[in-house]
Amino acid sequence: MAFSCEFWYNKGMFYAFCRGLVHFLLVIFNGRTKFYNRDRLPDKATNYILVAPHRMAWEPVYFAFATAPKQFIFMAKKELFKGFGGWWIRKCGAFPVNRDNPSPQSMKYAVKMLKSSDKSLIMFPSGTRHSADMKGGVAVIAKMANVRLVPAVYQGPLTLSGVFKREKVSVNFGRAIDISDIKKMNEEGIAEVNARMEHAFAALDAEINPDFHYEAK
Repeated sequence: MAFSCEFWYNKGMFYAFCRGLVHFLLVIFNGRTKFYNRDRLPDKATNYILVAPHRMAWEPVYFAFATAPKQFIFMAKKELFKGFGGWWIRKCGAFPVNRDNPSPQSMKYAVKMLKSSDKSLIMFPSGTRHSADMKGGVAVIAKMANVRLVPAVYQGPLTLSGVFKREKVSVNFGRAIDISDIKKMNEEGIAEVNARMEHAFAALDAEINPDFHYEAK
């Protein structure tokens, strides 16, 4: 699929509107969100890849609000890009990816945007809320775009019904992970990047709650 410049026409204003609207609704229905260590985030002029273990479908909304005014693009499975819903998430910065067989075009697009726009990228290395396996795409994109990885974790309800029940939501941000010392993103290099992310996620979870344990639902 080709990504034309029209994809980004007036995107910044629409993104900001959607982020504000959805966050307003989440506050109305929940209002129990705590953000930790936002001072660790890079300045708004710096592009980066925000990485997190994928635990809940609405995580990107919490991450996007907490990092404002920074704006993001993010990968979403191609099955979501149908009808009005597909139009909506495109306008919010999503672009399609085949999770079973990611195309080089998707990765090149992410790299291009990180290099040439003011948008950063949100990625979930595991690729799914039901997997703890790390994927190599994050490492490769970060290396090609020459950007750092900013780790984050979400702790809270795993379903929207839990949000509506006003269960507490916590989001914690870590310091940027520099991978410039890793010369090649071969099997060894990707394993090292994954190890650094896993270590960061564990530390961030422990900062919020030393007894935290995630169980997929």
